[in-house]
Amino acid sequence: MSIAIILAFFLALAFEFVNGWTDAPNSIATAVSTRAVRPQIAVIIAASFNLLGALSGTAVATTIGKGIVKTEALDGLTVAAALIGVICWSTLAWFFGLPTSESHGLIAGLTGAGLASGGFSALQAEGWAKVGIGLLLSTLSGFILAYLVMGLLLNLTRQMKPGRIRKNFARLQFCSVAFMAFSHGSNDGQKTMGVMTLLLFLSGGIKEFKVPLWVIFLSAATMAIATAFGGWKIVRTIGMKMTKLTPIHGFAAELASATTITVASQFGIPLSTTHTIGTAIMGVGAHRRFSAVRWGVARNVVLAWILTFPVCGLISYLITTLVKIFLR
Repeated sequence: MSIAIILAFFLALAFEFVNGWTDAPNSIATAVSTRAVRPQIAVIIAASFNLLGALSGTAVATTIGKGIVKTEALDGLTVAAALIGVICWSTLAWFFGLPTSESHGLIAGLTGAGLASGGFSALQAEGWAKVGIGLLLSTLSGFILAYLVMGLLLNLTRQMKPGRIRKNFARLQFCSVAFMAFSHGSNDGQKTMGVMTLLLFLSGGIKEFKVPLWVIFLSAATMAIATAFGGWKIVRTIGMKMTKLTPIHGFAAELASATTITVASQFGIPLSTTHTIGTAIMGVGAHRRFSAVRWGVARNVVLAWILTFPVCGLISYLITTLVKIFLR
């Protein structure tokens, strides 16, 4: 196994740790912000159900590992360049408390490295079609479904006293945060697995593209540890700054986003859990009234999402190009 492959493998673990900082906290942000679930309990739920979600399938891992860029256009150095790009950008965004999409960062990084290595012919049209579908699902479905679920729940509880509503949905949020964590593991948890499996395949460590069980456990454990250590900035931005949330709002946002993510995972569609829960929170806030959403905070979050693709792609492209020039 080459030094480049080993380096890329460790960078993949670093990427998963950054993912725990910036993406996994989205699965517990609403439950913590509504005080329905204590932070320590929320982290345990997130870690446990992320692992279960990661074990639920490998369709997304396969899309990431061999569906975005042709494997013959990649090697240890190009994959390492892709990971460096997304790690740099995600860490910078985390410093400012901005949630970024590790999904889009990783896709953009692999694309930038693939373009530098093999040109446009290295890109896979079918995989990019899934990326486009995921982008629509994570933005439109997150907002619209959360808006509709919120309306349905308010209609069902209109005869109930406010205190009773809060108490009931605080309990229900234990279920919805578990569902959200499971869905996160089923989609985002698989992305690093896809990269690690790709590296094993490129090195000849495995003969066919099949995710080993130990890779699944290693990725999930790394994400869980990182969530406990560094995720609270993102929890504050997503769960507290965009709009005021009560347990019924948190439950609606989690149910809508987790349903969207789980369905996408079954079809191997990589989408952004950050986008999905973020737009779902905007949806439940907008149902109260349009001005209930702090659109200034939402604008900064969306700007970070938009910048993720070009920044990660450009960094990876430049690193790959410079490495190839240096090795000539």
